[in-house]
Amino acid sequence: MGLVAEFAIRCDALPLVGVARAVSEATIVLRLQFNHGDQPLFIATVTNGSRTAVEAALTDADDVDEWLLIGEAGDTRRYQAVPALSLAEQLGDHIDDLDGLKALATAEATIERIEVTTDGWRQSGWFANKDAFTEFSSFWQDVAGFRLHRLVHDGDPEPAGNGLSDRQLEALRTAYEMGYFEVPRRTSLEAIAAELDISASSVSERLRRAHTQLIEETVATTWPPLPD
Repeated sequence: MGLVAEFAIRCDALPLVGVARAVSEATIVLRLQFNHGDQPLFIATVTNGSRTAVEAALTDADDVDEWLLIGEAGDTRRYQAVPALSLAEQLGDHIDDLDGLKALATAEATIERIEVTTDGWRQSGWFANKDAFTEFSSFWQDVAGFRLHRLVHDGDPEPAGNGLSDRQLEALRTAYEMGYFEVPRRTSLEAIAAELDISASSVSERLRRAHTQLIEETVATTWPPLPD
């Protein structure tokens, strides 16, 4: 039976981490388009954050040669970016075992989602068996940093919430029950924060990430509208 895993890789040298750090208020979901040889194109879906700041960060990024806005819907924009370096060149000064990195490309695994964070990538994917997952996780534990968030057998029932964390679910449920989503609103971020005993900025971040996750699991599967 296969495995479904969600985990974080801590490595500052991974593609677009510098962009995520420059616009930390944005959520960046990355897809690598591997039909372009040694330098796969970056397809980045960016939710929230200033468009000006995001595009300035893409322009300034050392690992982006050029970029193009290919779709926009509300607060979500999708970019195609040409990498300035191959993955081996980009990671070469940070990862000693480049042969091991290349070997992962043939591992019995499919990475379905990559979220770029300020210190690496958060990923989820399917692994054919325990050995395939162990090979993958052991490599990143040795060369950078690896933190496992969830590991279940393929076919195990998923927790309610379409991949939301327990904290995101709690924040979303509390905000809903207190009337935050009503028109007009019956409560504030500060009141929700007091209820959860956390800061208002933490509530805002949890709600934003929860919204992003729900959008990606529902409406974003038919997004973006492509230009004519």
